[in-house]
Amino acid sequence: MPRIRHQRGVAILEFALVAPFLLMMVFITTEFGRAFYAYNTLAKSVRDASRYLSVYLPETHITEASNLIVYGSIQAGAQPQLVNLTAANVAAPVWGTAGAAPVINVVTVRVTGYQFPLLTASVFGLQFSGITFPDITATMRSPQI
Repeated sequence: MPRIRHQRGVAILEFALVAPFLLMMVFITTEFGRAFYAYNTLAKSVRDASRYLSVYLPETHITEASNLIVYGSIQAGAQPQLVNLTAANVAAPVWGTAGAAPVINVVTVRVTGYQFPLLTASVFGLQFSGITFPDITATMRSPQI
């Protein structure tokens, strides 16, 4: 019986030592999931805008394509799809050619410099900045000029 008496409180002490690491893992997993979701949303929006421009003549419907990326609709909305996403992140579409027999016309849409904000910017006294996504680009075939 004396052994049990000496073991009292050990479990709570072990939990107190491990809990900060477990909480940090939960925060990291949550932020990774949110960042993955935001990247996927942005990639799909860029692809949709490229597809939208691919059916119109070059140098037309640029504002609508930008709205499609930022707001998810060709009309400007009150709130963007993602926090910190603005029309300034959307580069001007580029029309060009690709291939060499036959040569095809293409349109490229790009989002640059998107800063993903972290919910847990400060954990256990450590400061974390947001994640800057790399450029997200989509190219689609466009109509003949």
